[in-house]
Amino acid sequence: MKNKKLLGVLVLAFVLLLGGAYVLYDRLSPQAEDNRLPVQDDTAGQESRVEAPDFTVYDGEGNKVSLSDYFGKPIVLNFWASWCGPCQMEMPDFHQKYLELGDEVQFLMVNATGGRETVDSAKDFIRSNGYTFPVVYDLDGAASMTYGAYSLPTTYFIDAEGYAVAQAQGAISANLLQQGIDMISKG
Repeated sequence: MKNKKLLGVLVLAFVLLLGGAYVLYDRLSPQAEDNRLPVQDDTAGQESRVEAPDFTVYDGEGNKVSLSDYFGKPIVLNFWASWCGPCQMEMPDFHQKYLELGDEVQFLMVNATGGRETVDSAKDFIRSNGYTFPVVYDLDGAASMTYGAYSLPTTYFIDAEGYAVAQAQGAISANLLQQGIDMISKG
């Protein structure tokens, strides 16, 4: 009899725990999606902006490339790896926006090369998916460390003057990608 009561109490507690978790997830997940990109404060002075730190990575031919080479245009800076499921999920949206805005916005896809990711595996992934946006390789992890991109994907939105305006960690939707682009684009 005691075992049946104990089992009943445990089952009830488990059901309540699951129900509470569902309610919290249901209420908080839309807020998390909405709040990933900070709203730019247009009333803030220049002194409150954060200059995007420069770094050096390598293009597909092994040439050194610096982030500052791209200042002058808004930049979508994305840290990714071919083995990363969330990275794979957002790539089609990034490619579509690159095809639409590649003349107006610089897309810079930084491959977190190292460990289980190689330049060859990253190039194979890009080629097999038909992506044509610029890909660079963070061979020593310095760019990822500079930007604190410890989980992938991580995306930064940098304005044409070289100031980091917004950041998103984890896969972002096409809507959030557009929101970030809107924050760094003029007009």
